[in-house]
Amino acid sequence: MILAAGSPAVRAEPARQEHLPRILVLATGGTIAGTASARSAIAYNAGGVLGEQLVASVPGLDQLAVIKAEQVSNIGSQDMNSQVWTQLAKRIKQAFDRNEADGVVITHGTDTMEETAFFLDNVLDVSKPVVLVGAMRPSSAVSADGPGNLYEAVEVAASEKSRNRGVLVVMNDTIHTARVVTKTNTTSVQTFLDPNDGPAGLVDPASIHYFMPAAPRHKLALALPSAGLPRVEIVYAHADMDADQIEAAVHDHAKGIVLAGVGDGNASQAALGALEDAARHGIVVVRSSRVGGGLVNRNVEVSDDKAGFVVSYDLNPQKARLLTQLLIGNGITTPANVQQAFDDAY
Repeated sequence: MILAAGSPAVRAEPARQEHLPRILVLATGGTIAGTASARSAIAYNAGGVLGEQLVASVPGLDQLAVIKAEQVSNIGSQDMNSQVWTQLAKRIKQAFDRNEADGVVITHGTDTMEETAFFLDNVLDVSKPVVLVGAMRPSSAVSADGPGNLYEAVEVAASEKSRNRGVLVVMNDTIHTARVVTKTNTTSVQTFLDPNDGPAGLVDPASIHYFMPAAPRHKLALALPSAGLPRVEIVYAHADMDADQIEAAVHDHAKGIVLAGVGDGNASQAALGALEDAARHGIVVVRSSRVGGGLVNRNVEVSDDKAGFVVSYDLNPQKARLLTQLLIGNGITTPANVQQAFDDAY
């Protein structure tokens, strides 16, 4: 059974419906809700289809769950922002606190899906499944991948196997965890990969298989900052790099700077010198890597203890930025305490 937001339940088959899990679908837009554009043969406009229409278009969802759809936003994920993140977090907590749902599915664009998943994973302390899903091809495409992805996301969210696993991403028959998943290809349906840990499991319309049992997770107790997320900039390292990007971030009153460094989170001497100066002035400096795999470790090529830097370990720059924002927003700002939080998250 699929219900629009605010619609009364129609108990057409009460015996069958009573045992089905209740899934709340929160729609935010993205390619999965996209429609064709005349710009080119593969062009589309994100967010052209509403969440209610999206779930109603997928055959068999009513065999998996009683579904209620709500529209949170209708944007391409390039426009995703902390206001929508906060709205999602509050609505999910409310739904679980009030026992409105047994699981939540969020339809989302793929460009920033990993950031939304990681944000929610750090601010939600819930045992029930929260699953993000999207598509690489719009709903109007001949080979649209959205319907199959949405079916499997609801399947995962409705499963008892998915409890106590944190926030998940389901795409292309694969289940990913929020911490390790990242987008790796501009257009391939196999774009989401897990460079360091591998996927959490596999799903098809008939079965769900997790590679490891759910286990208690050590989670940071990070509240939603009441004043919003502080300004944290990502600075991209490259050959012939000077200090201009870093000095501009300081001038713009950034509370934190994440270095998307070369190799093991490294940068030119000019850039590292500017970052040391920023750290001395109370700006949180985190070293990450632009490489896409492996760990950034402390005190290898860079003297982090001396410079007052934090390292991100396996977190890519965009996720390191989010964790830094949440930590600063929760009053955690000294290098030692920020590093301890990154240690605990790892």
